[in-house]
Amino acid sequence: MKLDSTISAVVTGGASGLGAATARALAAKGVKVAIFDLQEGKGTEVANEIGGIFCEVNVTSDESVDAGFAKARAAHGQERILVNCAGIGNAIKTASRSKEDGSIKHFPLDAFKFVIEINLIGTFRCIAKSAAGMMTLDTLGEFGQRGAIVNTASVAAEDGQIGQAAYSASKGGVVGMTLPIARDLMNEGIRVNTILPGLFKTPLLAGLPEKAQESLSASVPFPKRLGEPAEYAHLALTMIENDYFNGEDVRLDGALRMAPR
Repeated sequence: MKLDSTISAVVTGGASGLGAATARALAAKGVKVAIFDLQEGKGTEVANEIGGIFCEVNVTSDESVDAGFAKARAAHGQERILVNCAGIGNAIKTASRSKEDGSIKHFPLDAFKFVIEINLIGTFRCIAKSAAGMMTLDTLGEFGQRGAIVNTASVAAEDGQIGQAAYSASKGGVVGMTLPIARDLMNEGIRVNTILPGLFKTPLLAGLPEKAQESLSASVPFPKRLGEPAEYAHLALTMIENDYFNGEDVRLDGALRMAPR
């Protein structure tokens, strides 16, 4: 897909980190970008910087997502690009024993469901609603392309660490649904791909002490550093611009394979 000012995009989780970098990269190509996020201050700041629009959206809510798409489409027209970066994580063992008194507790199921609701169901909710909108568009080019979708999973989908049962399950679900959704939408000219980032310099990791960041960087085979959000954005744009890129789940991790802890 050729990126220019005739194309509009929605980036969920676009107020910071990987999403903000992708919003900036798309805007640099002339694309009209709408940012979906709950961080109004940061989201508005990025939107103003790139000449886009901010939509306060909770991806766990049908009503909120519908309102976000309505606002984005009223400003920019129907999007041809969706990049899903909204997500959260937690670290809780499935069952554990207290070091203080030996008492045993299990993973709170509400906490497990919350991660699934945002990372997996929230991603699918945005895909389904965006794809339905894309199907109303005229096709582009010889092979009838209408749009492109990029999702964000994690290397934890394949080698999750201790305490990552909910996070790994949610991201594994994103990986697992990529090919079926690409097949669902193949006759409509909508491509679907997923990126599995490793250790990236997101606000969460950037806030760690310098020694902790150095330790994480040293665990990456090559290059021995944290990934830059712009590198994620570069791959996202490659997936969007390369029309033969479809139904793929791609690790972006410097050859990292996560240890148990």
